[in-house]
Amino acid sequence: MRTVLITGGTGGMGSSHVRAFHAQGDAVVVAGLNATVGEAMVGELGERSLFVRLDVTDEDDWKAAVHAAQERFGPVSVLINNAGVQNPAVLLEDTESGLWERTFAVNVTGQYLGIRAVTASMRRAGGGVIINVGSSMAYGGTAHFASYVASKWAVRGLTRSAALELAKDGIRVLAVHPGVISTPLVHEPPADGYPALADVFSPEPFAVPRLGRPEEVSDLMLHLASSRAAFMTGSDVVIDGGLLLGPAA
Repeated sequence: MRTVLITGGTGGMGSSHVRAFHAQGDAVVVAGLNATVGEAMVGELGERSLFVRLDVTDEDDWKAAVHAAQERFGPVSVLINNAGVQNPAVLLEDTESGLWERTFAVNVTGQYLGIRAVTASMRRAGGGVIINVGSSMAYGGTAHFASYVASKWAVRGLTRSAALELAKDGIRVLAVHPGVISTPLVHEPPADGYPALADVFSPEPFAVPRLGRPEEVSDLMLHLASSRAAFMTGSDVVIDGGLLLGPAA
């Protein structure tokens, strides 16, 4: 039984990952800010699950989360750096520095702190897998979302550098880049006065003409964290229904 720590574990994508790893027999640590949802999930899943409150930008929270995971289940073998935020649509020249800094704090610094926090634990486990969640927007530019796009580009560099440094410890580091997945992040407005992404985005022109499903991303996570993907590290894996390819013929 492995110990799997999943950040943003109470959200649409994160909760799917939690359920997928738990279903295959792993012990799951649901890490997030929503204690009500987290405790309810743990109550449903049972004893192979634990909720920990985690602000991914807080180094002390990370230390406490890893300590709690180890005390309950043993060393952490898998970290899913899933927590993330998206900025409301805004021109770069109108982007306040606080918004920029918050986006990077969660999307990049949060993953860096997570990697730091679990490394010693994974060494004790004899190795492990870290999967950083990026975005298909990490492969180009998108007007009005500069802070988000830049942060997701940074995830790619962080992943590759960490993969090189941690290889000697038997720790693989990968990045998964989802396209438009049907979660609350897509269906709910990012801020008052802004439309939800699902209201302005149409998948019809693309090779797979629909939104992705969270469980499809979870299935990919299960594969990458398994021995079946043991020859993969430092890789960027895109799951976007062909969005980056452009319109299908």
